[in-house]
Amino acid sequence: MAALLEVDHIVKHYPVRDGIGTGRGRLARAVDDVSFSIEEGQTLALVGESGSGKTTTARLILLLDRLTSGEVRLGGDNVARMKGSALRQYKRSVQAVFQDPYSSLSPRMRIRDILAEPLEIHEHLSGKALRTRVGDLLDIVGINTSKADFYPHQFSGGQRQRIAIARALALSPKVLILDEPVSALDVSIRAQVLNLLVDLQEQMKLAYLLISHDLAIVEYMSHWIAVMYAGRIIEIAQGSQLYSAPSHPYTQALIAAVPLPDPDAPLHDVVLGEVADCADLPSGCSFHPRCPLRDENLCTATLPLLAPAPSGGHGHRVACLMAGHVPVA
Repeated sequence: MAALLEVDHIVKHYPVRDGIGTGRGRLARAVDDVSFSIEEGQTLALVGESGSGKTTTARLILLLDRLTSGEVRLGGDNVARMKGSALRQYKRSVQAVFQDPYSSLSPRMRIRDILAEPLEIHEHLSGKALRTRVGDLLDIVGINTSKADFYPHQFSGGQRQRIAIARALALSPKVLILDEPVSALDVSIRAQVLNLLVDLQEQMKLAYLLISHDLAIVEYMSHWIAVMYAGRIIEIAQGSQLYSAPSHPYTQALIAAVPLPDPDAPLHDVVLGEVADCADLPSGCSFHPRCPLRDENLCTATLPLLAPAPSGGHGHRVACLMAGHVPVA
């Protein structure tokens, strides 16, 4: 199956000044040569610590930030070349559900108006057709249509996130970017929202880009998982393959850090230290200062690139000099 959304060697660098009036500056490499693709009806998750570049990647796809280089393509069409109606259609086709439903919905608007606004602007609906469409959106996400005139504060956090999902679906998108979609919700209702997202994907053949630091959620939701560190993807694999045979020491540490429901389960060592500063990256592999397997000569001097992982799994690639033969930059 052909990819629906393609991210091809995208880069985003920000200038960082060293001091007022010095004239000297550096580049913060927030996203540095990232590539992946998502097929219709599938989910790719981006995981990693804060500062790894996950959200910046999403902002680039949503056109909230401008690419330094690289391409984003939808259905094979380069977004950078889109103008007019084509660009408007792209923005309709790629929608987002953000982390905090408390701040993503206007407290001054009734739910009916929140859902109606994009339909009035982009599809010019009004009257009965508009009311019917709003009712359909509420039904899809499990909100009683009798509550359409309520304000956001009259709903629970889980209900608000359902409404945010309904708003994202209003323009019939092909891709949803889910930025920590349940991290602000009570644990007791997270599963309900995740199940809703899975059901919607099956019904509408939506492609999801899931951004999360919660590997339990990622394991449940994702077909493919890409692990980011310091602006780069350092491992990518099908979900089951990544969990059964992680190749990169960072990925291994992330999985080992997931708490188990068994109090007698052995504790595993986790990676210490802070994620690398994208404005002051170490030489060679950016993970080497934290890596328990590093070779002081090789890893400090050579930048590893993604290559087939030792597991041999379909599409499983890793960027680690200690994980078999990997080409270098």
